[in-house]
Amino acid sequence: MKNYIIKNITQLVTCSGFSAKHGQAMSDLGLIENGMVIITDGIVTYADISTDQFPVDNPEDYEIIDATGKAVLPGFIDSHTHFVFGGYREEEFSWRMHGDSYMSIMQRGGGIYNTVQATRAASFEELKAIAQSRLDKMLAMGVTTVEGKSGYGLDRETELKQLRVMKALQAEHPVDIVSTYLGAHAVPEGYTEEAYIDFMLTEVLPIIRKENLAECCDIFCEKGIFSTEASKFFLLEAKKMGFQLKIHADEIVNTCGAELAAEVNALSADHLLQASAKGIEALARSNTVATLLPCTAFSLKEDYAQGRKMIDAGCAVALATDYNPGSCFSSSIPLTIALACIYMKLSPEEAVTALTINAAAALGKADSIGSIDVGKKGNVIILQYPSYKFLPYHVGMNCVEKVCLSY
Repeated sequence: MKNYIIKNITQLVTCSGFSAKHGQAMSDLGLIENGMVIITDGIVTYADISTDQFPVDNPEDYEIIDATGKAVLPGFIDSHTHFVFGGYREEEFSWRMHGDSYMSIMQRGGGIYNTVQATRAASFEELKAIAQSRLDKMLAMGVTTVEGKSGYGLDRETELKQLRVMKALQAEHPVDIVSTYLGAHAVPEGYTEEAYIDFMLTEVLPIIRKENLAECCDIFCEKGIFSTEASKFFLLEAKKMGFQLKIHADEIVNTCGAELAAEVNALSADHLLQASAKGIEALARSNTVATLLPCTAFSLKEDYAQGRKMIDAGCAVALATDYNPGSCFSSSIPLTIALACIYMKLSPEEAVTALTINAAAALGKADSIGSIDVGKKGNVIILQYPSYKFLPYHVGMNCVEKVCLSY
C-alpha cells in the first residue's frame, strides 16, 4: 500500500462530508486553493493548504506528486452497474434503432432473458476475466468504487457465480466492489411472482448471507415484472436477514417505487424516469438517495429523470452509469457527467457531488469514502486540468490523469 503526498494542488475538491448532501448543499464542494493531500497507509491524514514542511515523520516513505495546474478530487463512485455478465446484445440495439421498445424486445425473448442464457453458459473464469477487463477501463476513468449487481442467472447457481466472481475480484483488483443481489431482475419461466420470491428468500439469500457474497438486495419494481406489493414484501424480508436495500424504481411506468424506497429506508431508488411529484417529495424527506442513470435514458431514447426538479425539492441525488449489456452498454463516466449537466440541468458542482459523496451514500459508505476527509480511504484522482469544471466542458472525454488508491 503506497503513501502519497500530493502538493501544490491548484484546486483541491474535497466534497467534505460523511453523509449524503441534499438540495442546495450539493453545490458545496469544499474547495481549497493551493491544497495538499497526504495519504498514509491508504488513509487520508491531511487535506488542507500546501505547506513547505510536510507534516509526516518520514517523507522519504511517500511518493511526492506536484499537482501544480491540476485539480484533485475524490475517486468517482459508480453506484449502479451490472458489470458481470456473459454475451452481448448488439442486435437488440439495432432493433431499438428501428423502433422496437425495450419491453417489446423482452416479450420476444430478448432483454434480460437473452443475457441470462449467455451468463449461465459462461464459466466462472470466463466471467471473471471479462469483468476484470471492464474494471480496468472503469479505473482509467477515475472510478475507485463500483457497485455490481447479479441478476443474469435467475437461478441459484448462476446468481451465486456472479457474486462469487465479484468477491474474487474484490480481493484481487484495486477497484473496491460493493456487491448487490438482484435475483429479482425478472420472474423466470416456470415460476409465479410469489413462488420465485419464496425461492429467493429460502434457497438463495441464506447462502449469500452465509458466504458474505452481497451487502445489498435489489428488485426491479416495474409493471409486468415485480409489483409494488411483492417488492415491499421481498425487501422487508431481505432487510430482516441483514441486507441493505436498493430498488429499480419507476423506470418505465410509475409504480410508486420512489415512495416505496423511502418507506423501507432503502439506500437508493434508481432510474426514476417516471417518478411522480409525490415520489420526489417522499425521497426529499428521506435518507434514500435518488440515483439517476442518464446514459440509460440516452441509449433508450427516453426522457431523462427530473434531476433538476429533484435537487430543487431537496433530494440527495447520485449519478451512475448503469453499465449493462442491454439498455446501456457503457461505463463512461465522462458521458454520464455530460448528459447530467447538459440535459438533466445539473450544475458541474452537483454532478461532482452526485458521483462522489452522494454515490457513496447510495452504497451506505459515506462514512469511509466519497470525500477527501481525514480518516477516510485515500482514493483520489488527479485531473489533467486545473478545475473540476473541465469535467463537463471537455465533453465526453476522460480528464483523469492519475488515480491514487488505498489498495
